[in-house]
Amino acid sequence: MQTLTANEAKTQFGDMLLKAQREPVQISRNGKPVAVVVSIEDYQHMEALKLQLLQEKIHRARHDIAVGNTVDGDTFFAELLDSNKG
Repeated sequence: MQTLTANEAKTQFGDMLLKAQREPVQISRNGKPVAVVVSIEDYQHMEALKLQLLQEKIHRARHDIAVGNTVDGDTFFAELLDSNKG
């Protein structure tokens, strides 16, 4: 992934957009990454993957509920708090 400073991204905006069509472009400010510019196709693909993952989690949760694979909320949080004490 190519990296540009924020100033380079500003002064080379058109060129940055062309580069983003080929691969993501990281933007850094004061030496720290602050953003990534991606093509609309890459963005839409990432959003579709996120939606698919969410739908799979919902399906698994519904299945767990249907077969009784659940945990009481108070018990879950008590165990979670106990595990963080160690």
